[in-house]
Amino acid sequence: MKRVILLVIDSLGIGSASDASAFGGAGFTDEGADTLGHIANTFALAGTPLQLPNLAQLGLLESYKLKNGVYPAGMISSDNIQGAWAYARETSLGKDTPSGHWEIAGVPVPFDWSYFPRSVPFFPETLGSKIAKHGLVEKSLGNCHGSGTEIIQQFGQEHIISGNPIFYTSADSVFQVAAHEHHFGLERLYKLCHCIRRLLDDSELTIGRVIARPFTGTSPRNYKRTGNRRDFAVPPPDVTILEKIQRAGGSVTGVGKIADIYAHAGITRELRAHGHSALWEKTLSALQQSEANSIVMTNFVDFDALYGHRRDAQGYGQALEEFDRALPAILSALQSGDLLIITADHGNDPTWPGTDHTREDIPILLTGDKVPSGTCLGARETFADIGQTIAGYFSLEPFAKGTSLI
Repeated sequence: MKRVILLVIDSLGIGSASDASAFGGAGFTDEGADTLGHIANTFALAGTPLQLPNLAQLGLLESYKLKNGVYPAGMISSDNIQGAWAYARETSLGKDTPSGHWEIAGVPVPFDWSYFPRSVPFFPETLGSKIAKHGLVEKSLGNCHGSGTEIIQQFGQEHIISGNPIFYTSADSVFQVAAHEHHFGLERLYKLCHCIRRLLDDSELTIGRVIARPFTGTSPRNYKRTGNRRDFAVPPPDVTILEKIQRAGGSVTGVGKIADIYAHAGITRELRAHGHSALWEKTLSALQQSEANSIVMTNFVDFDALYGHRRDAQGYGQALEEFDRALPAILSALQSGDLLIITADHGNDPTWPGTDHTREDIPILLTGDKVPSGTCLGARETFADIGQTIAGYFSLEPFAKGTSLI
């Protein structure tokens, strides 16, 4: 019996990539960004070192040291490492969720994404006209670059009064639509985003995702985004490991936003969940119900959405400690033939300028009865080594990119 459990700690980079100087924002680059390192430093300076004993036992700190030459500040490695570790560079040209996840699944992104300019509106006038012609909305608010939480504070009241949705974007290749779940309607929001997705697909722009951002509340004091987010993504440019497994008769359970990230390609079962506790619960449930030749893949999005983008190093670290405390339940559920892989998809240094992702290398941790414990697997040239590893594990046709880790 062979099963793979693939956990993505969304945005847990371990130090800036070699090409980080080409990424960044106005007046700064991503060179020097270090999500894990700077969180650890924040905790160490406060006199309460970051405590991740279970991740350390799987090799997280060794992965960090392999990349940076030292352990994160205040953190001590395990004397009894139960897994193998590596770190990987990204060959895709973005620092976004689809690029990272697709490359993890064996398919680096071979093209440049389109990005919206910092104009108001950020989207072409022709696109706005086409959206209006479809009759879903006549006008929109915002129409600018901005943080999602700040956008609803700024435009939420006007949105409720006028009924016009809020359009905004970021440094990523995204078109985001915020709307009140009750005043605008959840299904109407999804329908609008699906329409925008089709219009973008018919345009010359290569925009990675249209994201529905519903919120609730009665005033700017208590507006809050909900767990009913939906991502309308373009499909991966080639067959991923998820599709390979599906075509070979296996099963793929996507927990959280995994199905959205891969445009549902290769997903045989989708389990929606909001919040890390619920994601852990769904992951354990999926693992208990999964059969041979299956993948259970979970994205833990709050690290990125609640702490990275909001530049909350303290909250990010506390969430990492909670993740670490939940990890033994998964480890105890592993059976003979299982392979557990823990990784990330990009960085989002909560101490860095701006509010966007940071271009960083990622850790790769592996454990299972087929994995040689206490083994360094080196610096990897692409995230696609993970997909290649899973393909080899299931004896599937190899990918064009990547080298198996085991």
